[in-house]
Amino acid sequence: MTGDAPPGAPDAPRPPLVLASASPRRLDLLARLGVTPDRVDPADLDESPLPRELPRDHARRLARDKARAVAARHPGSFVLAADTVVARGRRILPKAEDAATARRCLSLLAGESHRVWGGVALVAPDGDLSERVVETRVVLKRLDAGELAAYLDSGEWHGKAGGYAIQGRAEAFVRQLVGSHSNVIGLPLYETRALLRGRGYPAP
Repeated sequence: MTGDAPPGAPDAPRPPLVLASASPRRLDLLARLGVTPDRVDPADLDESPLPRELPRDHARRLARDKARAVAARHPGSFVLAADTVVARGRRILPKAEDAATARRCLSLLAGESHRVWGGVALVAPDGDLSERVVETRVVLKRLDAGELAAYLDSGEWHGKAGGYAIQGRAEAFVRQLVGSHSNVIGLPLYETRALLRGRGYPAP
């Protein structure tokens, strides 16, 4: 930790925590850890995959790049960044910004197994970066035309990687999930807590 008081002093100020994301889901997930960021400052980077970039590498790179970009604006702070990638094999699915994209994603995923890759990166006040990549395997049920239409009508797919939100109505479509449930929502809590505590941030 850094601050004006001598190291180890009980009243040494804690460096602020900056969340490099505007996602309300990530704020809610951090709250489950008893952690409230001091600031929210989205990185606002181009999130397009690089040519032949694998889903795991894409999630790691974006989390790292977001953390470093925002850390440059907040020296001496903890900066936490994350990215969530939904993939079918090597294919990275987009964030659904319209119903047609959501329909294509769900048609590809329904009745099949896919993976959700979560990249998490933390820049400590001294500038060092720590990171984790988390894999969750998800199997969705086959969706009939009525189920698909009703989900598209709900609108909760908007802005979601892979065209679905597991914390909403789509949870009823999940036949099997292996790994971190919070990772699919947007932030793997076990790994995030470990990163924070490992760098001296007082996560309960």
